[in-house]
Amino acid sequence: MAESKRRGEEPEDDDLDDLDESFDDAVDDDADAEDDEDQPVSRGGTATRERRKTESAADKPKAKKVARAGIFGRLIGFFREVVAELRKVIWPTRKELLTYTAVVVVFVAFMLAIVAGLDYGFAKGVLFVFGNQE
Repeated sequence: MAESKRRGEEPEDDDLDDLDESFDDAVDDDADAEDDEDQPVSRGGTATRERRKTESAADKPKAKKVARAGIFGRLIGFFREVVAELRKVIWPTRKELLTYTAVVVVFVAFMLAIVAGLDYGFAKGVLFVFGNQE
């Protein structure tokens, strides 16, 4: 085996025949597995199994009626969920907060300068084309 890896030498034909046979066996195994399955192949994650029985509205079990909470119960539930979500937040440190704020302020100032420059340029262009209407 080590001899076949030397530079400048061709691998022996016996090694290639062994590889071809193992490849052919793998391909034959896949073909046999496909013949055994009668169910369609799923493509794109959609369900492919056929439904055997269609359920009508009368066959379905009726859902139990759940007592609805009053307005205060719903408000309390809402605030509990808000607090639970706020506990999951990863809050920035003071240094990160100051850095992010500085980046936003610089970006907004840059965009303000671009928009103001374009506005000034277009205003001068319109006055140049249409003249002063005084």
